[in-house]
Amino acid sequence: MINKLDKNADRKIRHARVRKKVNGTADKPRINVYRSNKHIYVQIIDDVKGVTIASASTLDKEVIEKTANVNKSAAAKTVGSEAAKRALAKGITEVVFDRGGYIYTGRIEQVAEGAREAGLKF
Repeated sequence: MINKLDKNADRKIRHARVRKKVNGTADKPRINVYRSNKHIYVQIIDDVKGVTIASASTLDKEVIEKTANVNKSAAAKTVGSEAAKRALAKGITEVVFDRGGYIYTGRIEQVAEGAREAGLKF
């Protein structure tokens, strides 16, 4: 029988592989996505300074009000647009997308789509 790592351990390996190539700078920070079973979290990070510039999640009060009776994909799109609005308020227009080792479908894709619609360029 094959001994297999759990899915999250596999994701962490993929994320480490992606992080070798994807770095955020002050001019073009990294937008990172973390997905749990119930919630989704987005951070915009300057890796040179090691600082989170902006963040949003489904636990924020503004997002909770907007996503009261919607599914998780729609909530993810709202989180992406809210993170983009907060980044634009701080003068950030261009980012690099870090999918966090997740496959680029579903909620991860919705976060990116929401951020693009709000005005961020990838």
